[in-house]
Amino acid sequence: MRFILACVFLPTSIFAGEFAVLEGDTVLPRNEVVGLTAGQIMTFYEGGQSRYSVGGAYSYSYQSGATAFGHFEVGTEGEVCVTFANGNERCDRFVRSHGRLVLLTEDGGRYPVRP
Repeated sequence: MRFILACVFLPTSIFAGEFAVLEGDTVLPRNEVVGLTAGQIMTFYEGGQSRYSVGGAYSYSYQSGATAFGHFEVGTEGEVCVTFANGNERCDRFVRSHGRLVLLTEDGGRYPVRP
């Protein structure tokens, strides 16, 4: 019985593999994410850049100059999933938070995008 009560009262994101969306965040719908990513470059405050090609190619350039390459797809819920050339995979979500575009990672990272 305690387990059932815990399941009812715990945030659903724990079980659904959701992103850590905070109060004040507005999750962007798929059509807006497609428009933000297709053929675009996003620069983050920590110095990295994500490049999303119209054809699905993806690269992330670190502030150090190193670059990771892969392929991205925008899912039905607006999540952006990247499969890197080295076989690693990651899904991200974009939100608007207090007037800023922010990339959320599944592990709880929050990365504001420079305007």
